Amino acid sequence: MKCPHCLVEFHDEKEITILEGDIQGQWAIETYICPNPNCKKSIYYLINAKLSQSRNTYRWNIILDSKGEEQVFKRELVRPKGSSRPPVPKEVPTDIAEDYTEACLVLPDSPKASAALSRRALQHLLRQAAGIKKGNLANEIQDVLDSNQLPSYLYESIDAIRNIGNFAAHPLKSTSSEQIVDVEAGEAEWNLEVLEMLFDFYYVQPQKTKQRRDALNKKLGDIGKPTMK
Repeated sequence: MKCPHCLVEFHDEKEITILEGDIQGQWAIETYICPNPNCKKSIYYLINAKLSQSRNTYRWNIILDSKGEEQVFKRELVRPKGSSRPPVPKEVPTDIAEDYTEACLVLPDSPKASAALSRRALQHLLRQAAGIKKGNLANEIQDVLDSNQLPSYLYESIDAIRNIGNFAAHPLKSTSSEQIVDVEAGEAEWNLEVLEMLFDFYYVQPQKTKQRRDALNKKLGDIGKPTMK
């Protein structure tokens, strides 16, 4: 897993502290300690899950289903309160960065609100970075697909936003992208994933290419050779 404090990947070893159960089932605190020597901070999740206690160690464990998957019905990050997603690259314009950051922060509490913010960020990005003319979001996505600007992995990823979000059944997601409406499973998270890929494609990589070109032109200029256009 990735530490939400320092964003360093580590092999997760958790400890579960049982809490009182209620009508929704058993609740517990899932605790991790980041092993990064520059961090060492604790991470807490509130979980609603099926649990069992080991007879030998008396530790609580999450019960696995027949597919080997943990039977966790709800998992909410309570410390640190914030986003475990990577920070916005500095090259991204402020208005888009602010919508993305807020979409990350509200995701655990309201996937609906997160999806509305990420759709708005996507719409602004398509208009500013991809030069797509204003319209509804579904048409703007189609326009950028038709423009042949995108590599195949991005083409498929951004096209999936409409399919995962079921735009046909929820036209407000297209015609009023900021509207808070019901979301499909995984929709809010997918929007953020696609935005991160688009940030890299439209803002980060072009800036890196420019920096490399500028550095090479300086070297060429220093030795009296023609620079790159």
